[in-house]
Formats: sequence, structure tokens, C-alpha cells
Amino acid sequence: MTTVNVNGLRAASGKGYVEWLANTEADVVCLQEVRAETKQLAAEVAEPAGWHVLWAPSTTAKGRAGVAVLSRAEPERMKIGFGSDEFDGSGRYAEIDLPGLTVASLYLPSGEVGTPRQDEKERFMAEFLDHLKQLRERAAGQGREVVVCGDWNIAHQEADLKNWKANQKNAGFLPEERAWLSRVFDELGYVDTVRSLHPDVAGPYSWWSYRGRAFDQDSGWRIDYLVTTPGLAGRATSGVVERANSHPERWSDHAPVTVTFEWNPPVS
Repeated sequence: MTTVNVNGLRAASGKGYVEWLANTEADVVCLQEVRAETKQLAAEVAEPAGWHVLWAPSTTAKGRAGVAVLSRAEPERMKIGFGSDEFDGSGRYAEIDLPGLTVASLYLPSGEVGTPRQDEKERFMAEFLDHLKQLRERAAGQGREVVVCGDWNIAHQEADLKNWKANQKNAGFLPEERAWLSRVFDELGYVDTVRSLHPDVAGPYSWWSYRGRAFDQDSGWRIDYLVTTPGLAGRATSGVVERANSHPERWSDHAPVTVTFEWNPPVS
């Protein structure tokens, strides 16, 4: 299972995304920051062979945000948004049900300290925490597992970004944002699966600024997570960041994050 912020799918498709998707072994791929409607995409991108796709573009701000969930198996249920009057049209959340498993693609607002963008992020987090609680309760009642894949736009620990000391007052590493993510894990019982597989390492980072030599120096942030219920986390066997070999080979400022699970879906 893979999550990746494509930083504009039309641009990424011309830089290597199409080839990457054709070669991935993932059964589910979650995309964020698609920034396009399906009519703006090439046919091979909008309807990739062998995939079922739920597209959730932003209807409130055209050309911004946008998420998608691609699955090889046909979903039993598809849903856009999480019941928010403010955010359900913003292209920030889509969810599908597969046998025994709910998969969601999340693009949490990035925020910017001292601006309305940070206020928006805080409102989103408050509403989304309630949804995560309800999602776990629904899953428990139905005997399901859950994975929320995406760009959470928060580095949780000091190990999750290279220059953490210089970013303590910046969006993405604010104390209140990190505390909110702690609530997701500690209060709601979700698991940061990649961190659980790599508990004592810096990173592995999944986003590097295009400015300067951030990628070459591996001066990155780990903000792309696969957040799962404990039962699914316990079945994770590997978690890797598919980092490009060189700066010119990148097709996004994020790299795909892939977790392999020993998962045998229940037979209906």
C-alpha cells in the first residue's frame, strides 16, 4: 500500500508518475494534491488500466488540493469527505471500503503561522479528530481495520525532520500540531506504522523542498504517513520511502511511502 503527494498530477504524469504506477506492486495507492479534475487528465491517468479509482477534486477552490484512492480490487463502498460542511468540497479526504479494510486518502491543510491558513488547519484538525474517532468505532463494530494514508502536514517528532530546531515556530512542527497528532496515536489508538517499523532512526523523510539542495543533502521532513488501527499495524512487514536516485529523477517534491502488510482479506 502506497501514499504519495503528487504535487500536481498533470505535471507528475509527464515526469514519471505514469511509469511508476505501471511498475508498482501496491494493491492500493492513495494520492494527494492532485490539483486537477478528471477531464483535465490524460485517459491513461484518469482511468489507469487495472485500477478502480475514486477521485475527489476540490470543488471549492479549482486547481488546488484534490485526493484519490486507486485500488486493484473493486471497492464495496466509496465516500468523499467526512461529513464536514466546510471541508467536504475541498478535495482533502476520500474513503473506500474493501473486504475487511477501510482505506482513506488525506491531504491535511499545510497552514501558515499568523495567517487564516493556520486557522483553517486548526478547524480541520478539530473536525477530523472527531471523524477519526467515529471511524475507529465503525471499524470495531464491523470487525474492520483502517488505514488513513496521506500528507498529514505535521512532523510528529524531532526525528521526523532534519532541521527541527529551526522549525519549532513554523507550521508543520508547532507544539499544538504535534500534540494533536499525539492524541491521534495515544487517545484514539492509531499507529504510525512506518515509525513503528523504524523506531530509532531519523526519518525516513518523505518531502524535500525544491529550494536549495534539500534533496541532495537529505534535509527533509517526514509528513506522509500510513496511520492504521493496531491490528493492521501488527501485520506490517516493511515500510520504505521510494526516494528517487537523483534530483532530476523526481516527479514530485514528495516521495511515495510504501508499507507491505501480511493481509488476507476476509471472504464475504
